[in-house]
Amino acid sequence: MRYRSLVAPLAVAALVGAGALIAAAPKPSPALVAAVKAPTRTPANVARDAHRHPAETLAFFGVKPTDKVVELWPAGGWYTEILVPYLAKGNYTAAGPNERSRVGMQKLMAANPTVYGEIKFATFPGTTAAEKVADGSVDVVLTFRNVHNWSFGATDQTQAAFDQMFAMLKPGGTLGLVEHRLPENATGITEAKSGYMKRSTVIAYATKAGFTLAGESAINANPKDTHDYPKGVWTLPPNFAEADKDRAKYAAIGESDRMTLKFIKPKQ
Repeated sequence: MRYRSLVAPLAVAALVGAGALIAAAPKPSPALVAAVKAPTRTPANVARDAHRHPAETLAFFGVKPTDKVVELWPAGGWYTEILVPYLAKGNYTAAGPNERSRVGMQKLMAANPTVYGEIKFATFPGTTAAEKVADGSVDVVLTFRNVHNWSFGATDQTQAAFDQMFAMLKPGGTLGLVEHRLPENATGITEAKSGYMKRSTVIAYATKAGFTLAGESAINANPKDTHDYPKGVWTLPPNFAEADKDRAKYAAIGESDRMTLKFIKPKQ
């Protein structure tokens, strides 16, 4: 896997203006690289590494093997296959919206209980102490392409989600967030319904919850993405919502243009 600079030149000015810390791009540790190369990973998931850059992304977020990590809405467990073996001296919790959302995790556990048997579960957003992640209990919260989902439905849950992420983290804890990025000057494209969100919108939710923006990575950016598709971001791979229509065109574009943001819960 080829490593690239994690901070885009245009992002540097924005981050400096916001008072964020610009740090040298960390190189993934041998333990993290080994977890990404683990033979227990599903081949179809491995095939997407070129688009999702898991080693670089997790290194940017600063996830350590001893951390207590919560992944939100992991669905089929793409990152779970990497995180669970990597967190050998920490622990991993999958926090989904309901019992049905645990099916993917349960399949992993049944297929390989030796590796995945210790997965913990919680409900997110949770409404009772028994079902949600306890306040101030985890080191890292990770969410990959979920912010737009929280805006769907009769009730917009986005701010409540950020508030609950902030609450579950220990002071000084990290929120690592990847989301489909809608350019700030985009017109005629609706956030959430298109699957894309503006960077400024995401940062506003996080800031209102109490987070501080600590850094931004360009590792998951895709300049080929024009963002203006008939069926939103799902037009692109891996979904190909238009089926065979213009499939070669969308395959050439690749997966979506994504922002990669690191937030910190202040220690005081």
